[in-house]
Amino acid sequence: MKRYEALYEITCAAGDILLGGLRRDHSSLTERVSSLMERMDADDHPGEGKTLAAPVSATAAAAASAPEEGGAGESGGLSRDPRDIGERRERLAALEVEVRRCSRCALSLGRTLAVAGEGVLDPLVMVVGEGPGREEDLQGRPFVGRAGQYLDKWLAAIDLSRETNVYITNIVKCRPPENRDPQPGESDACAPWLHEQIALVRPRLILTLGRISLRILTGSTRGITSLHGSRFRYRDIPLVPTFHPSAVLRNPDWRRPVWEDLKEVRRWLDEDPSGVAPPGPRG
Repeated sequence: MKRYEALYEITCAAGDILLGGLRRDHSSLTERVSSLMERMDADDHPGEGKTLAAPVSATAAAAASAPEEGGAGESGGLSRDPRDIGERRERLAALEVEVRRCSRCALSLGRTLAVAGEGVLDPLVMVVGEGPGREEDLQGRPFVGRAGQYLDKWLAAIDLSRETNVYITNIVKCRPPENRDPQPGESDACAPWLHEQIALVRPRLILTLGRISLRILTGSTRGITSLHGSRFRYRDIPLVPTFHPSAVLRNPDWRRPVWEDLKEVRRWLDEDPSGVAPPGPRG
């Protein structure tokens, strides 16, 4: 976990830059990042000099010998019939069209674009947030604003990315006014979309962000501060909740708890190389 630790500290430094804005002098943060990268390289290559070599992630190494999308090297333990993958991909594309036309609740009246989701089939992790923000509403893509940039760095710290082994979506697919929390009627109206997405995407593990996605997928009414990092299951899929990245940008004290949660995600993924995490919710 040493390299993951250094990567996450780099992520925290990036969060400081995102929070402080691009016009401020971040020379001290730049020095901090450089120092962390040197430390990470020293951990990966003990006894060698300080020349930085890009580490090869466990995911990238596995991908080199893995079959194409849907092969056993990606998530394991599920049907990998190419026809099944093609059918699921077609249905997911059709679902995205239906989401863009959805008028199940009043959020549809104020949207620019509905935001269905983004990523790969049979991912290691499916990330479930709460709702689109301003940038997401404009682009029609999930987590592309400041919180999304921060989330991408969280994922990279444990060898994950939306391009290779992650699928990202939200509880509600349209932006709530003023970025408020989705109301129960809104999240309930969107829940069928989410449940079908999970069935089609077939993630190996679900990472929920914030209390609302935790409630929708587990039924728990307890707060995220008491349940983050706990082990749950959504049907037969392992699930780990953590704080929402936008909340962590506002409250840097939550960085360390988030890192512990991310390590729990990585640990649960690594516990069984066949791709089926062992049973037993810890939350």
